[in-house]
Amino acid sequence: MLVKLIPPGSHVKKGEVVAEFDRQYMLQRLDDYRASVAQLDANIQMLKADLAVAHEAHAQLVRVAKADQDKAMLDLKTIAVRSAIEAEKFKLNAEEAQAHYDQVLAETKLVEESQRAQLRAAEIDRDQARIELDRAQANADRMVIRAPIDGIAVMQSIWRKGDFGQVREGDQIWPGQFFMSIVDPSSMVLTAGVNQVDSEALRVGMKATIHVDAYPDLELPGALVGIAAMTTGGGWRANYVREVPLRLKLNSTDPRLLPDLSASADIIVQTEKQATLVPVAGIFHDTSKAGPFVFLQTPSGWMQKDVELGLTNHVQAAVRSGLSKGDVIALQRP
Repeated sequence: MLVKLIPPGSHVKKGEVVAEFDRQYMLQRLDDYRASVAQLDANIQMLKADLAVAHEAHAQLVRVAKADQDKAMLDLKTIAVRSAIEAEKFKLNAEEAQAHYDQVLAETKLVEESQRAQLRAAEIDRDQARIELDRAQANADRMVIRAPIDGIAVMQSIWRKGDFGQVREGDQIWPGQFFMSIVDPSSMVLTAGVNQVDSEALRVGMKATIHVDAYPDLELPGALVGIAAMTTGGGWRANYVREVPLRLKLNSTDPRLLPDLSASADIIVQTEKQATLVPVAGIFHDTSKAGPFVFLQTPSGWMQKDVELGLTNHVQAAVRSGLSKGDVIALQRP
């Protein structure tokens, strides 16, 4: 659910918060993970202190065993002046002290390994809790939407209570639902479609003139930058009427230009410079003649004259030779 949303049409800067979803539950989980990490850090510090005490206690045992061994070795040096019973007793004490010292000294490595294992286990638990904390933080951050670029906020329409309306605070947005776009007004793109019959003549990079329906006097230059690989349906028209989606980039902008305005484009497929244009109705063909011809008006009447045609569309044809600007021709046979 959206709990924060900037007004439609707002100008935003890159990184600015434009929308925020309800994330109370995520923030509560985040606090729990943060407290868990803090508790595990404290437990590690306490464990380090306990291990330090245990390490020192074992070191003290080693020192005591070493002292007992040294004392037994000194007593062993006096057996020359001792009785046989005392000498045997000193030998047994020396052997026992040596064995005890060797045993305590050998346990030192085991004690250190055990302490390191306990500490590492505690650190693994702490690190795992930190990973969960980072994951919870990332999930909470994903619920705050920031503008990826400088631009204008454009709201989409959603179905609400039996009617379509612009997205607003309090609306529930489903996963993957498109609800807002940030548009860069200095780099606009026209999303259009062309009949499948005409799509074969189009190529990326072709120039175009874009007309905005809201401003009939506004014409902007553009270029064809994208042609879809698949067709789409013709809407309310018959199923066999298919369109190919196009994308045209505007090469210039205008202060009146806003996102989501309806527009159309004339794409220039081919051009001829300094062409003389005539209506296609004035071009005639005859099986007895090799090429096209026109009926040219002269002072003595209509005269049949051969012409060389250039580019031709459904309404006009370019005449490369045979006519001059200002000539009058017949649109039907005289």
